[in-house]
Amino acid sequence: MSAPLAAALLPLALLAPAAVPVSTTDAAFDPATAFVPPTAISHAPDLVPYGSHVRVVVDRSAPGRTVLTMSVTGVAADREFPVHLHTGPCGADPAASGPHYQDTVDPVRPSTDPAYANDRNELRLALRTDGHGDGTAATVVAWQPRAGEARSLVLHAGGPTDPTGARGRHGAQDAAGAHGSAGAHAQRGQHGANDRVACVKLEGL
Repeated sequence: MSAPLAAALLPLALLAPAAVPVSTTDAAFDPATAFVPPTAISHAPDLVPYGSHVRVVVDRSAPGRTVLTMSVTGVAADREFPVHLHTGPCGADPAASGPHYQDTVDPVRPSTDPAYANDRNELRLALRTDGHGDGTAATVVAWQPRAGEARSLVLHAGGPTDPTGARGRHGAQDAAGAHGSAGAHAQRGQHGANDRVACVKLEGL
């Protein structure tokens, strides 16, 4: 490449967006019908009230590794929410978030094969809240999402915890009803759309 051409291309290279190794999402949960499209959607305000808050930090600074930390404030107290990385975007229809993101994609859908539907091939958290409805969870996986294929984090209904922080014995029954059965969905490997209580849009993955 000639020196004049290289000099001409330099400004364009400087304008190109650089990969962000650490990204942060801060948002309040809103209804999908909000005037401004929300970053965080609540599909079940009884469990994730409008105005409750979420913060997600995704750290990909180490090659071949992703650390994800999620914190919430003001959601349902004394509860465990299963949280998973999904392939689709958040939308008014809870099913819009699609299936779980998988590092190695199961050719069969829905994915129930434990060789694919596991916490090494998928990004999963167990987010437990305290008596005020606040909680933080983190997880590490030995891979990084393919660009544009991991678009949301979905909170599933889960169930209540007992005072020690463990899942209560009535958790699966409590999650049945309007939000579906957490235990039944877990056995199938993918949670049903009817137990997706909230969704957080992820940028830059």
